[in-house]
Amino acid sequence: MNDNTNILEIAKQTFKNESEAIKGLIPHLNHHFEGAVNCILESKGRVVVSGIGKSAVIAAKIVATFNSTGTPAIFMHAADAIHGDLGTVQQNDVVICLSKSGNTEEIKMLIPLIKRGKNKIIGITGNMESPLARQADFTLNTFVEKEACPNNLAPTTSTTAQLVMGDALAIALLKLRGFSSEDFAKYHPGGALGKRLYLRVADIVGNNLKPKIAADASVKEVILEISEKMLGVTAVMEEGKVIGVVTDGDIRRMLSKYDNINTITARDIMTADPKTIAPEVLAVKALEELRKNSISQLLVMEGNVYLGVIHLHNLINEGIS
Repeated sequence: MNDNTNILEIAKQTFKNESEAIKGLIPHLNHHFEGAVNCILESKGRVVVSGIGKSAVIAAKIVATFNSTGTPAIFMHAADAIHGDLGTVQQNDVVICLSKSGNTEEIKMLIPLIKRGKNKIIGITGNMESPLARQADFTLNTFVEKEACPNNLAPTTSTTAQLVMGDALAIALLKLRGFSSEDFAKYHPGGALGKRLYLRVADIVGNNLKPKIAADASVKEVILEISEKMLGVTAVMEEGKVIGVVTDGDIRRMLSKYDNINTITARDIMTADPKTIAPEVLAVKALEELRKNSISQLLVMEGNVYLGVIHLHNLINEGIS
């Protein structure tokens, strides 16, 4: 039978080992990191990130982070590079090589080939005496005392250190470029994340029907309009302008208050000064307004022009939460 307590302790120790290793990187940051960031920033080419083994997996992730944060990047496997893929590296590209030891055969073979093309090399390694560290234009030290693996063999802590260093480069570049949430949305148009960043109220409101009723309309007319438009609300109009709203809740409160509803009009039961939102506002901001006011609908207004209704369910259906 497994000792679940022991399993959790193993996980906690792994977290502790890796977090301490990451903290241990801070003293190693120096002018080489600044030089690497400025080199990439000033380059007219891409960033080519290369490695072998587990470092290659980390290299691919760093490429993904660069591309999503405004730094054009491409992955090149070190073994493939010395067997025909070196053409991946173009003039003005900056090459980042990852290697824990800095002494793997493929990396040692790759370095002079890159230098022959006059491309700048950024080395990410845990061995500052290695060929990679000595020959790179900028060397970022990712030395760790030991792996999280109890046998000190499986790359764990060392690859985490590489990953964090790559993230630090990407974030530094992001901030120096002034890369905004709007820029981020351009690179992440799909899924809920992208929608939170680019989807606007105007993109949703047109999909709904547009409930509206005259101020002197009867209760029956109000109920029919709310039921037909299926948004739980209707705008109340007078002389072409919105003067209030009637919701499902208003109808229920009216029915509990009055015995005779024959003479009651929309004006009598409406809520004046309804909550509104402009069409250019991000949909996620509309969700914040709904939650803040504990309501389910907002009237969409462009100035004094009534455009329709946005409902909580619209936002949920778009995956915004």
